[in-house]
Amino acid sequence: MSTATSTRPYLIRAIYEWAVDNGLTPHLLVDAGAEGVNVPSAHVRDGKIALNIHPQAVHALELGKEYLLFSARFSGQSFDVVVPVGAVLAIFARENGHGFFFQEESPGDGPSPDGSPQVTPPSGKPGGRKGPALKVVK
Repeated sequence: MSTATSTRPYLIRAIYEWAVDNGLTPHLLVDAGAEGVNVPSAHVRDGKIALNIHPQAVHALELGKEYLLFSARFSGQSFDVVVPVGAVLAIFARENGHGFFFQEESPGDGPSPDGSPQVTPPSGKPGGRKGPALKVVK
């Protein structure tokens, strides 16, 4: 049995395309301290950086399965940005905030078996059950 790939790069591409198709400005929120991230440190705030990835703001954008790559200008200086997909905390539209926000992982947390973000249900309980559940009895 093969290992499933992470859903994260697919969700990033989907929200990116949705934003651009609707005339919105897609932004990434990135954990700037994650391994493999190459962003201009002068623009990092609280260990994170928001990056405008609209086609008019970047050059040679690649939304790959493992890395997001592009060139952009920061304070007038060209910079080659490298972001591992796992360092993306969110992709959203600047104008309305709609998008997908991934749950930050604690040092002890690992990704789920398929590599997608782990989500704690609103009940706060693993599995998301709030009360009794039905089951089929034969």
